[in-house]
Amino acid sequence: MSTSTLSARCTDALVQEFQFLQQNSAEPISKFLDYITYGYMIDNVILLITGTLHERDTHDLLDKCHPLGFFDTMPALCVATTVQELYNTVMVDSPLAGYFRECLSAEDLNELNIEIIRNTLYKAYLEDFNRYCETLGDPTASVMGEVLKFEADRRTVNITINSFGTELSKEERAKLYPRLGNMYPEAQTKLARVDDMDQVKAVLEQYSEYRMMLAGVNLNASSGGAGGNDLSLEDRFFAREVQLNKESFEQQFHYGVFYSWLRLKEQEIRNIVWIAECISQQQKDKVGNYTAIY
Repeated sequence: MSTSTLSARCTDALVQEFQFLQQNSAEPISKFLDYITYGYMIDNVILLITGTLHERDTHDLLDKCHPLGFFDTMPALCVATTVQELYNTVMVDSPLAGYFRECLSAEDLNELNIEIIRNTLYKAYLEDFNRYCETLGDPTASVMGEVLKFEADRRTVNITINSFGTELSKEERAKLYPRLGNMYPEAQTKLARVDDMDQVKAVLEQYSEYRMMLAGVNLNASSGGAGGNDLSLEDRFFAREVQLNKESFEQQFHYGVFYSWLRLKEQEIRNIVWIAECISQQQKDKVGNYTAIY
């Protein structure tokens, strides 16, 4: 069995469990679970937009879409032969219509870099999800507030780093930052002005939470599984995400555990795939270099 097949089967099992929760839920938990799927929907729609721009058969791309990001009218998007048609379909028949209406025009899909479109939609999604969680009251609001703040901070840092060496201006970079998180607004203002990795590190080290996270991190390293000798920033983000999601189980009577359960299961799948890859590539000395959950 290949590692890709193993990953797919594990993901299928997770999707079935999540869909079972959806099928047996009622308001307001059903709406909360729907919000969780919107992030996957964004990735799927971006994949179809990319395929349309490159004149690929979008029907073939459906197999590559994440199953948690499927929605009833998604096959209709594959009928579109132009970006304008796809945009019109999304605006009418997609749960993401509000985000597109708020942030993007059909012309943007043709003119903007695809990652700018993705980050623009994710910004709107995170802010909307956070507002919805606040309407649910505590403890859901406080638990999810911490998790979504972290996700906003992670995206802020990644947007900053990924913009280096691109044509994205500092003003455009700042517009992509979610308007929430521990970095909002002060650290975001500083990160919008940085030019290299050293300056990113200098900004993050001003905040105790991220100063500890950066200890022993090689900012130029790619993710290789936490626990290795050359930790990347992505490894530390995964480790922090695991910790936050574990902490959500320490409170009672809130919906955040459903979000955290899904994220921890996804990390579990990443760990399984990492171990399988190490075995298949005869790198057994690196088997333990994953982000442990417990």
